Amino acid sequence: MNTKELENKYELSVYPRRDIVLVGGKGARLYDDDGKEYIDCASNVGVSNIGHGNKAVAKAIYEQYLTLGNCYSMFYNPVRARLAEKLVSLAPGNLNQVFFCNSGAEAIEGALKFARASTGKQEIISAMRGFHGKTMGALAATWGPEYQKPFVPMMPGLKHVPYNNFDKLQVALGENTAAVLLEPVQGEGGVRIGLKQYFQKVRNICDANGVFLIIDEVQTGFGRTGTLFACEQYVNPDILCLAKSLAGGIPMGAVLCTDRVKVPVKSHTSTFGGNPTACAAALASLGVIEKEELPDRAKKLGNYFMKELRGIQSNRIRDIRGLGLMIGIELKEKAGQYVQELMHKGVIVLLAGATVIRLLPPLVISREEIDTVVKALKEVLGG
Repeated sequence: MNTKELENKYELSVYPRRDIVLVGGKGARLYDDDGKEYIDCASNVGVSNIGHGNKAVAKAIYEQYLTLGNCYSMFYNPVRARLAEKLVSLAPGNLNQVFFCNSGAEAIEGALKFARASTGKQEIISAMRGFHGKTMGALAATWGPEYQKPFVPMMPGLKHVPYNNFDKLQVALGENTAAVLLEPVQGEGGVRIGLKQYFQKVRNICDANGVFLIIDEVQTGFGRTGTLFACEQYVNPDILCLAKSLAGGIPMGAVLCTDRVKVPVKSHTSTFGGNPTACAAALASLGVIEKEELPDRAKKLGNYFMKELRGIQSNRIRDIRGLGLMIGIELKEKAGQYVQELMHKGVIVLLAGATVIRLLPPLVISREEIDTVVKALKEVLGG
């Protein structure tokens, strides 16, 4: 049996599949088993910020695995220690504690538990159209019956309010509110950009009521939006959730907290969280991001990309919005067929809801590659 037949036979069918087999990648390019080349504007849903096949990360993984690949966090480890120090040094505001895990959903789970444990309160307020993961706690914070329906009842204590609507959030916030959980840019929700004034008001009301502000930067983190963390353009959080591109493609997540977070020993742990191999990959990836100044590159290339996209003449386009190299093209109709047409033209993109084409290219993408993507979009959406 070939690859497709094997996966279809043996894997649980929970993923919508595209009809290509990817076998290689370098920089902002991907390759299928027929040798066809694609420009990657998906980055594995925001994972590959430093591009595919980075040699510095590969070297760090290889050397660390041969030295000590795994080390449960009941033991001290120098690589984990260096990464914790590095993340705190880069973090905005007063984030000075780190919890390591393996994914974005796990980071959200940790943040929800830390907020409840530290405040003694139960309610969490999150936003409509928000996406925070599909484990049970994260799923309760995620908006959308299409995700939740098979798994009801949800974890109690979650409220959803309209995004960027402070009046609605103010009404929802009460004596039992432990935290407000928000994305600076709603990725899965349609690449919807947070309003700075809104976030500042949320910060103020959280401060006034002893409520934690949790910022989900699983998709926006590590340069994607033009700064290392998107919240640098908004407010300082009490808890910051990170994952996806943290370790250059190796599974890793982290929760950064202020010293207001207090949780009992053994109350929340992770077998693989902070393993030396992933920590070495993360240190190498952060080194690439700093050395190549990828946040500033994302800002400049994002501005260029947006300018070129807004030059497309098409009656199918309703809106184009973005921050850095996180861009959404909202159509007046369903976008699925255009995603497929772009793939046939050698450009891989994502959906963000039914009508939005989402572009999340590696931050190492070139202007020439962007021009090729824009050309394909013109051909597909023109008219």
